[in-house]
This record gives sequence, C-alpha cells and structure tokens, in this order.
Amino acid sequence: MKLDEDLLGIQEVRNALLEAKRAQKLLEQMTQAQIDGIVERMAQAAEAEAERLGTLAVEETGFGLKADKKAKNLFVARDVYNEIKDMKTVGIIRKDESGQVWEIAQPMGVVAAIIPSTNPTSTVIFKCLIALKARNAIVISPHPSALRCSAESAALMKAAAEAAGAPPGVIHCLSIPSIEASHELMRHKLTDIILATGGTGMVKAAYSSGKPAYGVGPGNVPVYIHRSANVKQAVSRIVQSKTFDYGTICASEQALVVDEAIKKQVIEELQRQGAHFLNEGEKQRVASILTIGKGMNPKVVGRSPQVIASQAGINVPSTTRVIIAEEIAVGHEYPFSVEKLCPVLAFYTVKDWQEGCRRCIELLEQGGLGHTLGIHCEDFMIIEAFGLEKPASRIVVNTGTTFGGIGATTALFPSMTLGCGSFGGNITSDNIGPQHLLNTKRVAFGIREMPAAPTLEHRQAEERVVEAITANSGVNRQAISREEVTRIVRKVLAEMENREGGML
Repeated sequence: MKLDEDLLGIQEVRNALLEAKRAQKLLEQMTQAQIDGIVERMAQAAEAEAERLGTLAVEETGFGLKADKKAKNLFVARDVYNEIKDMKTVGIIRKDESGQVWEIAQPMGVVAAIIPSTNPTSTVIFKCLIALKARNAIVISPHPSALRCSAESAALMKAAAEAAGAPPGVIHCLSIPSIEASHELMRHKLTDIILATGGTGMVKAAYSSGKPAYGVGPGNVPVYIHRSANVKQAVSRIVQSKTFDYGTICASEQALVVDEAIKKQVIEELQRQGAHFLNEGEKQRVASILTIGKGMNPKVVGRSPQVIASQAGINVPSTTRVIIAEEIAVGHEYPFSVEKLCPVLAFYTVKDWQEGCRRCIELLEQGGLGHTLGIHCEDFMIIEAFGLEKPASRIVVNTGTTFGGIGATTALFPSMTLGCGSFGGNITSDNIGPQHLLNTKRVAFGIREMPAAPTLEHRQAEERVVEAITANSGVNRQAISREEVTRIVRKVLAEMENREGGML
C-alpha cells in the first residue's frame, strides 16, 4: 500500500525535530571557540560553492540571474559572517559598566526555518549560520519549487558544520515539503522559534502557530526623488538595485515618486540608462499580467523585461533593463502600485516633498507597511522629515534599497530577513541576526536598600498631626486627598523643625 505523501512529510518533520533536539543539547555544551570554528567552516564552504548554488537556484526556479544569485550567496558568506564572527553568544556575553548586571546567552533550541523560492540558497545559508552561531539546531522547510537547490545548500552547511565538530543532526532539510509539513513543523512541541520568510499566508501561519516567530512582510518599497537629488547618480543606483537578480529581493524599489520640478530630467536619465516607458496601450497589457487576484503572478517574478513584455504581447528593445509605467493612483485596481518582484516600476509625479510624503505612505499602506523606504535627497531637513513620519523600518538614503535594506551598502546589520515591526504585523523591526535567536538572562546584584516602611508609631503620630491641623483650620478631613494630607503634614513638620527648640 502506498502511503500518502502528506503523511510521509509530517512524519519526516517529527523525525527531524527529534534528532535536531538531541543534537542541539550537545551543541549547547560547546565553547565559544568551538562554535566560532563551526560557523567559520560553514561560511568558507558557502563562499566556495556560491556560484554552483546560484546556478542551481536559477535553473530550478527560473527566477533571477546566476551572477546575482552568486552575489547573494557571497553576501551571506562574507558580509554576514564578518558581522557575526566576533559576536559573543556563549556564557556571559556582556556586563554593564558598573558590573552590577551580567547578561548570559542561552540558545532558544530548535529553529523552524521557512525558505522562499525567490532566494532559496542564500536564505538557507543565512539561517543556518545565525542559528548555529547562537547554538541552535535548525530544521529547514524549503519551497517545493526550489527543493533541490535548498536541499543542496542545507547539505553543504550540514557537512561543513559536522566536519568542524558540530553534532550530527543539528541541520535538517525536509525532502517532502508541503503546506501540511510546514504547519506541522511550526506547531510541533519540539519547535522553539520560527524564522518565516515567504508569502503573507505562510507568515500569518507562523504567527498563528502558538510559537515565538520572526516573520517578514511584503516590501512595496516607494522611492522619493527630491529636487535636490543628484539625478544621474540616483537613477544609476535605482536601476542597478531594481534590476539586481531581476528584482527578487523584497527590499527592491517598487515605485518612484518624483518631484515635478525634475520629472523631465529623471525620465531622460532613466531612458539613457535602459528604462522603457510604456505607452497607454502597453501599460494596459502589462498590467493585465502583473497580478492574479490580489497577489503577484508567479510567471513574472524574477523574469527579464523581455520575457515580461513577451508575456504581455508587446515588444521592448533588447537593451531594456527596466519597464516603467506612469501612474496616478494607488490600489489593487492599479497593478503597478503593488509589490512587483520583477524589473517593473511605477512612476508618480508630485508637486513637493509634502505631497511626496503622502504618496509614499499610500504606497506603503498598499502592501509594504514597516518594510523599507528609499529617498534620494541632499536636504537633511527633508530626509529627517521622511525618517520621522514614514511607517517603514528602514529609511534608505542615497543608495539602492535592495542593497541598502539588507545592509550591503549601508551600516545596517547585514541580513536576509528584514523585520517590519508592528507596522507590518511583525514582532521586530530589526534586520534579523543571531542575537534574535538567543534567550538573554540577567544576573543583577543588589545595589540599594528599599526604604523602610513607616512604623505603627509613625503612622499614629502622623494621624494625630492631621487631626490637629484639620480641626484648627476647619478643613473637612474627607474633602482632602491623601496627597494633600501628606503635603500639609510635611509642611507643618518642616516649619516646626525650623523653629528654634521646636518640638511636637
């Protein structure tokens, strides 16, 4: 009798969690030097295989570019690793200046990692690195359409970790991925923390599992180009960012919001740098294939401008790097105004920065709350206004949002998992790292005594004073508050103490 694949997948989850829990208990006993050695070997293995894994990802999913997939793998293997390699994650990790509070790191346990099809190898490498750095085991649930390349990435991390001394079973990747298996993984009693990167439905399931979870929301990223911007430089950075891996990073630009005073200049520069502006007929055709219902059409995700144009039944030059449509409104009935993980942009014109501010908020509310906002501007007052007012966790200034948001071209913590805070229904607005996979305990020393409670004799004496004061002043005792009584008592006592030879 042939067993149901869903049942096999659920049983695989249970087996993996059991092995991971046992392995994690051994990993938890390791020293900082041992953990650092394991993570270093994993980063080295990822760097050596970055190109092969990137190629596998494109061949299996059809999303993106091989060279850019390789670059993402290298970003994790180099930038993320360099950021976390000296991080203390074992024992006492911090003491305050006075030495009165010690912080002690303890791992959370077993991490359930949900992996997207758009970044299937770099996200696996990233989550394995940060999980083991914090002495956690990890069970990976790959996207079914990226099973092979995610499994290859996990196997590489597992082999490198075990070669460096990690206990067997500390890294697992499900071989029968399904929605049912993912839900079992997130809800199971042996799962301690969830790292969910994927569609809105999967992230909501993570938060509904009853487990602590870091989920990430969609990134409908608006980019405001102020009249003070260096237009040529701004356009160059935007085009490079939006076309990187054909727009598959959630922090990539989705809509340009441009001051009317520089509109003509921006359009001309975009065209010089490979942008194709759609006419009204072309716009309607492309709009018809961008979404399915209220979601993205997977057939355009991570595809080239030429492939997207072909699907829409139009022609664009072979030199086209990005497709742009002028838009005047925001909403599901305007497909260019929603998240598009492909080299397609909306273009809005505004009179000034105040109108630009309102338009950016509209776009964020359309599906990018809490994620990322870009601004190209040389006026620090405008930059500050955008930073203070926008419901975005990352305000990226004068750089591409793809690279700035993940910390590649900014000083943000380098990460492939970007929290959206309460704006986007997430528990954190941080770029996620090992520090989010630790329980931090605190040893706190006593530094002061609590004030002694008033004695019975003191309270009785105070009451006698209050009665005397209220009787002599004609004040109704019930009409004054306890605070007023205390104030009167203290005032009288102070006056009596100041009198020479004053006594009660």
